[in-house]
Amino acid sequence: MTVLAKLDSFDRKILREVVQDARITQMVLAERVGLSPTACTRRLHELEKSGVVRGYTAEIDAAELGFMMTVHVHITLDRQSEDALSAFEREIIKCPDVVSCYLMSGNDDYLVHVQARDMADYERIHKQHLSRMPGVARLHSSFAMRSVVKRGVSLSALSG
Repeated sequence: MTVLAKLDSFDRKILREVVQDARITQMVLAERVGLSPTACTRRLHELEKSGVVRGYTAEIDAAELGFMMTVHVHITLDRQSEDALSAFEREIIKCPDVVSCYLMSGNDDYLVHVQARDMADYERIHKQHLSRMPGVARLHSSFAMRSVVKRGVSLSALSG
């Protein structure tokens, strides 16, 4: 049985509220989910202790910091051995311009999310970092025009 199957409606409500506002106060959270503040706090601590809630992060507006480009880079390696994948992953973690990196199924081996100030900055990232990663055979870059939806988890996963 998955952890999700063990969650009751109060736990799911707590998670939905925290996903939408991680800085919500315990009082407001308790009011929104229909529990006493003590019961709500206890449940949230249990969700944290169990690993369902792994932490809280700040969502930073990259554009406000001058990073005007969001680039999704599809990377194909020249081979898919465990050594090749590990070597690539060790290096991509070190790249400060990378926001996220996913090992993928399908045509590409990795999907890398990069923030850049402008096209010249992305060219620098491409030349100095991405194309020099071990085992890279092909890079394909897609430029996001704007974000439409961005959540930490599917809200439907928390329905019920």
